[in-house]
Formats: sequence, structure tokens, C-alpha cells
Amino acid sequence: MRFAEADNGGGHLIDAYGVDGISIGGRCFTRGLIVTPSRVQEGWGPPHAADLTLRHMDELLGFEPAANVQIVVVGTGGAQVFPDPACFAAAVERGIGIEIMDTGAACRTYNILMSEGRRIVAGLLPWGA
Repeated sequence: MRFAEADNGGGHLIDAYGVDGISIGGRCFTRGLIVTPSRVQEGWGPPHAADLTLRHMDELLGFEPAANVQIVVVGTGGAQVFPDPACFAAAVERGIGIEIMDTGAACRTYNILMSEGRRIVAGLLPWGA
């Protein structure tokens, strides 16, 4: 899905997503990645969403200073896959909201929250995850 033009003056917006990857700033990412308004880092997450662990979640929480994060969005590929509830504990203990959804929904949610100026971190797995 390609998004309509949006103002990305506030940070990195996701331009498009689908089975071919996730496009941000004209670059297509085909592996799992972490995206925030200020940073994009490829190479996050396991090959399969069912294999998400506490370590993966800790990477998301540590990507930006924890005091700055309001919400973590996790995109689990083409379908919503819930990780072990223990994976949520660190975020909940810090008062950080966490949402698990398929990657398309996570991309849309990230763009909306980022555009609102929210302090967000998204971990996005590709469709085949």
C-alpha cells in the first residue's frame, strides 16, 4: 500500500509497505527494522514473528532513551502474532504502551502517531515473518 503524500518534516514517515518491503524516504527495506521519527535501523527481529523474545523487545525499548518513548508498536508480518506475554513486562513496568499488530496496521499506526508528535518506536517485521 502506498500512502498519499504526507509532511515528513517531523521525522521519518513510512511511504509504502507490502510483500516487497517497507519504503521509507525512498529506500526499500526487506528485512525487519526499527523506525523512530529520528532513526531507521535495519536488521531487527527474528525471521519468524512467533520467535519474538524479550531480547527483541529490549532492543526496541533501548533504541531511543527510554524516558522519551511513549509507545512501542510491533508489526508481526502479514498476520498479527502475539509474542509471549513476558515480552511486554519491561514496557509495562516503565509505563510505555505497547501494541502488537500486523505490519500493515503497524505502519499506518506509526505514521499517525509520529505525525501527531508522539514519541514512538516501531519494530516492523516483513510480510514473510
